[in-house]
Parts: sequence; C-alpha cells; structure tokens
Amino acid sequence: MNNYQGFNKIELSASDPIDLFCNWFEEAKLKEINDPDAMALATVDRNNAPNIRMVLVKKIDHGLVFFTNKDSQKGSEIALNKNAALCFHWKSIRKQVRFRGPVSMIKAEESDEYFHTRPRGSRIGAIVSKQSSTLKSQQQFADEYKSFEESMQGKEIIRPDYWVGYRLEPVEVEFWLNSEFRLHQRMRFSKINKNWEREFLYP
Repeated sequence: MNNYQGFNKIELSASDPIDLFCNWFEEAKLKEINDPDAMALATVDRNNAPNIRMVLVKKIDHGLVFFTNKDSQKGSEIALNKNAALCFHWKSIRKQVRFRGPVSMIKAEESDEYFHTRPRGSRIGAIVSKQSSTLKSQQQFADEYKSFEESMQGKEIIRPDYWVGYRLEPVEVEFWLNSEFRLHQRMRFSKINKNWEREFLYP
C-alpha cells in the first residue's frame, strides 16, 4: 500500500509541475500498454456545454502541444473560448494528471516542422478530412482519400493552413496517485503571480 509519508517525501522535492509531470510521463511510457501520450481534452461550445475527446500530446515545453484541424469542433470551440482542460490517466501506474489553462495556436513554423515528420498517408488524411463535418458514408471519405492520393503521386505533401498546433499553458496542475482504501493522494499546483504554489487535497 502506498502511504502519505512516501508520497510526501517524493513530491515535496518538486517545485515545478511540468518537471514532475515529465517524470511521471517517462514512467508511463515504459509501463503503459497503450498510448501513454493520450490525453482527454475538454472544451466548451457557444452554449457553454462541455465537450471532451482524446488527443495525443506531441510536445511538452512550457505547455502541452497537440495538433488538429482548426475548423474541427474542438478548434472552433477553442476559437470561442481559449480556456480548456487536459487529463492524463495511466491505469498501469495508477496515476493521473490534470491541467487547466488557456490554449493558443503555435507558430506556423512549428506546425510545419511536426507535419513533415508524419507518415505520408497521415498527411494525406489530415488534408482530405473535413474534420467534424457530416459524411454521406464512410466510402465517401475513402474515395476522396484515394483521389487525392493519386493526384499527389510524386509530389510533396504540404501542410494546409487549417491543420495547426495548439499549446495549453497550464495555470493549474493536479497530480493524483492511487492508494488502497481510497487513501488516494492529490497535490495541486496553482500559478499565482508567475510562481507555482502547492497544496495537498483530500481525495
């Protein structure tokens, strides 16, 4: 059984939540069976109704970077309300991390750089997909993909303007560690005047 003494001894040495998250993330990459980079992204629509979906984190610096079509549902909602939340849950290591903060579009050069690391087929899919729009059938998308693929034989696949990267810069980060008998351990970092302040929470 995990105990608070052990938890405090480890976590009290952490003063920056991004550094602590990176440590947990490295552990998850070694032990999580599927997609340790998967995170739930929560946004709200124009009626303040929440939406949530899974995306992949592609870069970690002073924030967390993900990519999508800016005309998609999530892209449109971010344009309306820049505040969003992210959640990682790694069942294999019994840990969870939550982030809250504003989201902004990254520089085009950063998006170009990542786009060209993707497999050619994935780049084609990103271009052809009118993400979140209605399809008549799955065959429609398959036909459009094939048609575009054939038209681009021998040509370079360039990132379209609508496929962009976003960075969530956290103002709040909460760490959760599983323990027996619901003695779970929670620690929250809040950014106040550009400094991180830390507190423990009841589970």
